[in-house]
Parts: sequence; structure tokens; C-alpha cells
Amino acid sequence: MNNDNKRAHAFHFSPFRHLFFARLLTVLGNGIAPIALAFAVLDIGGSVSDLGWVVASRSIFNVAFLLLGGVLADRYSRSRVLVSSSLIAAVSQAMVAWSVLDGSATVISLALLGAVNGAAAGITLPASSALVPQTVPGKSLRQANAFIQLGVYSGTVIGASLGGILISSVGPGWGLAIDALGFAAAAPLYRLIRVARVDAGATQSNILQDLKEGWQEFASRAWVWSIVVQFTIINAAFSGVMMVLGPVIADASFGRAHWGMIIAAQSVGLIVGSSLALRWRPRRDLFIGVLLTALCALPIFMLSQLAPTPWLIGAFFIAGVAFGLFGVAWAQSLQTHIPPEKLARVYAYDAVGSFVAIPFGELIAGPLAVQYGSSNVLLVAAIAVVIATLGAALVPAIRRLDNAPQITSHTAVKDS
Repeated sequence: MNNDNKRAHAFHFSPFRHLFFARLLTVLGNGIAPIALAFAVLDIGGSVSDLGWVVASRSIFNVAFLLLGGVLADRYSRSRVLVSSSLIAAVSQAMVAWSVLDGSATVISLALLGAVNGAAAGITLPASSALVPQTVPGKSLRQANAFIQLGVYSGTVIGASLGGILISSVGPGWGLAIDALGFAAAAPLYRLIRVARVDAGATQSNILQDLKEGWQEFASRAWVWSIVVQFTIINAAFSGVMMVLGPVIADASFGRAHWGMIIAAQSVGLIVGSSLALRWRPRRDLFIGVLLTALCALPIFMLSQLAPTPWLIGAFFIAGVAFGLFGVAWAQSLQTHIPPEKLARVYAYDAVGSFVAIPFGELIAGPLAVQYGSSNVLLVAAIAVVIATLGAALVPAIRRLDNAPQITSHTAVKDS
């Protein structure tokens, strides 16, 4: 590798290194936390509906604070926003872990503390996503996005695998404690990120004006909002309904440890998809990525049919590959087509639209499963994913979008 190639490598830039490892530490713990929290609720005698309320409380506050997070990240230093939100998340998750470990946890307390943690995560997401193009030059941006995804999903693989082992051996409380440590360790790394500020324009605007400006940027691009609509449906089915009913089905059939392996298989697929995206760069990569997301209907369908564990592992792996390829194309498209000073707010609207249906899916999963049966609910969810994907694929703006950069000026970064 010649010297120019070395200098263009994303890890050559210290701001990117700090961002990468901070996010890696966070997701390492977060890979364990959803599995641990689900079984913590079940262990204290909670029902499937109780589990839905606990996970939904986090999701509701996550969505509620996303827009505020987008405004803060476009107005102020994104690294400082990340430091503050990480410390809040560390404290709230430590309190969850303590209550589970000492036996004082209740469904209400887990829901309330989850709401605080969700709010912190909502503020974090727009800032961490919009910070990526500030940490590397434009020619290294796709590589940086792929490595960020690789780190996120590698941490999730390790976390999910450890989650199954920890929960079956020492209980869910220790898994939640590790998540708290991940947030605490990430905060100083975010503090070390030094990048030039993005010009936010006039500072006299208020929050409502900032939100309006971000909405205009979001709504004016059909390829953005139509994909967000698609993922509203996909996330309700995949991250809402399936992630509530999955642990219940696991407890009644193949077991908790196998459920951890199944979720880990999806993360392995995400790693493979992200790795492929480093070299696979078709001009219409976003359109191809949109089509590939239809494959996430496969694991939902197979879970509805109570397929054997090896088949479920394969199905979740395939879905992961599809999500990994799409994720890099989506991040690259947003970061190269949206003005940097509005990027965090567009990310926030993207996240709100994509995630708003998750708590809805989580809340209705239990009652619908009681009324119609888990298999029937999952089957309908799989069909909804396919229909949503076909609808997005028909949007001309998505089919025509070229991955060539449209925003050519990136914030300067330090390359030490």
C-alpha cells in the first residue's frame, strides 16, 4: 500500500478512531441489553404484555427525543452532545442493572428507567451519525461508514453471544451492568474527538424554526421520505413484533441460549454485508439495497413456522447481509446529498419516521398473539415487509439516485 492510500485510510484520522471505538464500546453492551432486559422482565413474573410495555417505554422516549437531538447536533458541538448523552445513559442503565441484581426491579421501575435510557439514546443517534463525515475527508467517507457498521455489528455479535451465556449462567442483571459500563467508557472517547465546527448559519433561530428547516430538507427529497416510510413498516414488523414474540417463542421451544445465537447470526450477516459494501459499489447501490431489504421477511416467516434453529440462524444471517449492504448505501447517500449543516436534523427525521412504529409493534405484539396466535401475527408481519419494499422500489427517485457525491465540501479533519 502506497503512502497516499495509507493517508486516505479512515483509521489514519484520530477523530474517526475515537468515534469508532466509542460506538463499538456502546454497542458491545447494547448487544447484551435487549436479551437481558427481555428475560429480566420474564424472570420477575412479567407477562408478554408486560415485556411489550417495558421495551416500548424505551422506544417511545427514544423517538420523542430524536428531533431535539437533531437540533442540538446541528447547533452545538456534536462530540459534547455525545458525551452528555452517554453519561446519562450510563447512569440510568446502571440503576436498571442494580435493581435487577438486588431483586427490587418491578415492571414499572424497568419501564421508567428504560424511558430515561431511551431519551439519551434519542439524543445520541443524530449526533453520532452526522459526525461521521466530519471525521474523514470525502474520499474516505464510504470506507468510514462501512467500518462504523462493522464495529457496530461486531460488537453486537459479541454482545449477543455473551448475552445468551451470561443470562443462562449468572442472570440478566450482569448483562445490563456491562451495558452501563459501555456507555461510561464511551464518554471520554467522544470527548477526545476534535473536528472543525459545521457552519450552522444564523444563530437567532429557535428550535421550532430549526425543526421546520430540517423538515423542509427532509420532505423535499422523495427518495428520503419514501425509504423512511418503507422502514416504518419494516421496523414495526422486524424490530417491534418479532423481537417481542421471539423471546416468548424461544422460552417455549428452542431455549434462551439458542435465541442469542439466532440474533448473533443476524449480526454476523450485518458484518458480512458491511464488508461487501467496502468493495461493491454499483451506481444504483441505494436502489439495490432497498430491494435486498425484502429478505428480512424470511426470518419472520420462518419463525412463524417454528423452523428448526439451524434454518432460523441461516435466515437471520441472510437478512443481516441485506441490512448491511443497505445501511452503507443509505448512510453514504444521506451524507453526500444533504448539506452538512442540516444533516443531523434529516437524520433525526429519518430516525423518527423509521422508528416510530417500533413501540407500536411492541405494544400490539402481545395482545395480537393472545388473540390470533404468534404464528399468524408473524406471518402477517412478513407479508407487510414484502409489500412495503415493493412500494419503495416503485419510486422513480430511488431508482434514479446515483451514488456519486452531490455535496463535495466536507469539514476538515485532523489526520494525526
